[in-house]
Formats: sequence, C-alpha cells, structure tokens
Amino acid sequence: MITRIFAFVLAVLVYLPSVAQSVSGAEKFRGEVKEILSKAVPKGEYVLFTGSSSIRLWSDIGTYFSNYTIVNRGFGGSQTSDLLYYCDDLILSLSPSKIFIYEGDNDLANGKTSEQIMATTDSLLHKIRGKLPPSVPVYFISPKPSVARWQLKEKYLSHTANLKAWTSKQQNVFYVDGWSTLVDSRGEVYKDIFKSDNLHLNKKGYDLWSKGIKEFLP
Repeated sequence: MITRIFAFVLAVLVYLPSVAQSVSGAEKFRGEVKEILSKAVPKGEYVLFTGSSSIRLWSDIGTYFSNYTIVNRGFGGSQTSDLLYYCDDLILSLSPSKIFIYEGDNDLANGKTSEQIMATTDSLLHKIRGKLPPSVPVYFISPKPSVARWQLKEKYLSHTANLKAWTSKQQNVFYVDGWSTLVDSRGEVYKDIFKSDNLHLNKKGYDLWSKGIKEFLP
C-alpha cells in the first residue's frame, strides 16, 4: 500500500513540472490572443481556422474559399498544447459550422514526440466535443514540409501517419493532407514556395497548400 502511494506521489511530482512548463509557455501568447478576441466575429454561418503561424499569416485566406465566411484565429508559433490552453477563448467561444486546426509543426521542431502530440490532440478534441455539437466537423491539417525543417522529414511523415490513423477512428473528424501538394514527384519539398525564412509559405505556397483543404471546402 505504501509503495503504491509513493509511486502515485512520484508520478504527480514528475507530471506537475511539465504542466507548469506548458502553462508558462502558453502565457506568452496572452497578448496576441487578447487582440484576436477583440475582433468582431461575423454574423451567420462561418468556418473557423486556428493553429500556428501558417494559419495566422494566411491573411487572404478568405479569397481561397470564397463560398464560405472564414474566421482566422491562428496565433504565433503555437504548439498543440498552446491551442488546448486557449481552446475556450479561441474555439469554444464561437459557433463555427466547421473547424480546421493546424498544429504539430512547431511541436515536432521543439522535440516533442508524435505520441505526446497525439495525446494533446486527443485532449483538444475531447474538449471541443464537450462543448460544441458533435455535428460540427473538425479537420486536422497535417504538418507541412519546409526547407528549414527538412532534416525532420521522417519524424513529420511518421506523425502524419499517426494523425491520419487517429482521425479515421473518430466521429466526424477528418484528416487534411498538408504535405503532398508541397513536394514534387520524388518527394522533395519545393524550394520556391517559402518566404525568406524557408519555413513560412509565400503566395505560391498557399496556392498549393489550399488544394488539400479545398477538398473539404469546395
């Protein structure tokens, strides 16, 4: 009995620092999230896009999906844990008809394993399902390739496979291919689709990236 109690206490002590670190990291986005929340949300039906800077920097996203009203709530260089932290503010405070989420890119670049990312992704979906109607579809866009992070290619592809398998087991949850349209026939990432940092997409990059999303927003 004493051994079990000791093991439990030890587990808690190991877990708490990681939670504190996650909260501390997420707090750096507080100002940006506050600014996002200050913007008016359109009346009527709309589609929500949220996630990291690849969404945030997509300033003309509405022109790509002109049949829909788009609300862009991407923020900073966020990770999945950051979106989970701000889920109430950025997602659950709204009534979207569809939700598109792009996370995982920065998680992998910061050394998180796919298993860690998927555990947080599962928690995020659980939170969404606890508040919004199950009829609202949720779309997870897979991490995109980039020149800057090409050395992590195999980790990205492994995580992409895990994300795809996980979405197939969920109800009204869909996998969006954010990889294939940005690589050539040999599987090499295009070099001319990024800004000068070789990480964030330029106009040509978004033109290609949007193709996978348009399958779900015709």
